[in-house]
Amino acid sequence: MSPVFALVDCNNFYVSCERLFRPELEGRPVVVLSNNDGCIIARSNEAKALGIAMGAPYFQNRALIERHGVEVFSSNYALYGDLSDRVMSILQQLEPEVEIYSIDEAFIRLPGGAAANLAGQALSLRAKIKQYVGIPVSIGIGPTKTLAKIANRIAKKSPEQGGVFDLTDRPDLDDLLAGTEVRDIWGIGRRGAAKLNRRGVFTALDLKNANDGWIRKHLTVTGLRTAMELRGIPCIPVEHEPVPRKSMVCSRSFGKPVFTLADLREAVSTYVSTAAEKLRGEGLTAANLHVFLQTNSHRLDLPQYTAGLMVGLLQPTSSTPALIGAALAGLKKIYRPGFAYRKAGVMLTGLMAAAIRQQNLFRPAPRDNGALMHALDRINDRWGRETVRYASSGLAKPWCMTREHKSPSYTTRWKELPVVKASP
Repeated sequence: MSPVFALVDCNNFYVSCERLFRPELEGRPVVVLSNNDGCIIARSNEAKALGIAMGAPYFQNRALIERHGVEVFSSNYALYGDLSDRVMSILQQLEPEVEIYSIDEAFIRLPGGAAANLAGQALSLRAKIKQYVGIPVSIGIGPTKTLAKIANRIAKKSPEQGGVFDLTDRPDLDDLLAGTEVRDIWGIGRRGAAKLNRRGVFTALDLKNANDGWIRKHLTVTGLRTAMELRGIPCIPVEHEPVPRKSMVCSRSFGKPVFTLADLREAVSTYVSTAAEKLRGEGLTAANLHVFLQTNSHRLDLPQYTAGLMVGLLQPTSSTPALIGAALAGLKKIYRPGFAYRKAGVMLTGLMAAAIRQQNLFRPAPRDNGALMHALDRINDRWGRETVRYASSGLAKPWCMTREHKSPSYTTRWKELPVVKASP
């Protein structure tokens, strides 16, 4: 039996998350901004129709946004992450094979067969996600993951399809591929598309029909695999386990310039705490820590300084205090007074499973505080991030990024839960 793949993609995900608790915004233009309210990273269909471009600076579009009454939200990643977990949880409950591809996308394997009503199954799945979580999704179905991606794109752009499009056993498949630009093919990218365009390949159909040797020469084996998928030959299976990450970065731009070492210490401690919590959540430890800081490269009227330092750890760890201590020691070495710092962060490398970490032959193992870290994570998971935190992370945090339009943390903070009042 031939495999059948489906891509489930949340529609305008960040916007849909904001609308979930503000239903009066349905049908109105909405945008979501990046960190420090810098650029537009999500748009409703109504905002797209106004000509608001993805990634455009907010300040350049402010007049247009105000003129048309566009609702503006600062990014609320805690809310988006929680709702993403709920969508993926529903998928994993309903489907046996699920690959979480991104915060708002997942591949699934559908039961195939000549008599299978794939579109009907997808419509049922779409309705359940809408009912249980409230997030609208589009589902593309195809004999390969690449064709499922194209089908999903068609489902999104064609409202008459009801949010589902099936590319299996379609006699007009070549016509649909001819209407798909090569830059819109999964895995090609902007540079790959430009290279193909220069060589006369403009559509998915052109790539599908290209010579295998030519494809391998210009796009390597990865491009050939994509062409095979366009021909309906599955080459990319559903990954049941995520690829182990090799590094982890936690960094933010400051809401305003930072000058003092004390403020930088608070920021770096906060970023380390977040990274350490993620490490423990994924069952990993880190062997190395890199700390870095930089000024605003766009402010040519100010003196510039960028520095970074790798701090080797005595042994791989995910302990928050151990990582904070290493990061602050490194920060002290690279800090220079007299500069207006715009950004700082940490990167953890040498990641490995916590169960198999290598001990140090020449030094005794540090005291195990795994139980303490577990308790810390449980408290913060139950009562909200930073309910319990290390003092070095600070309290007021004047350096925090700007989020003037942030919505409440409806699902992750007790004090911000929606209040429902029912009348008899």
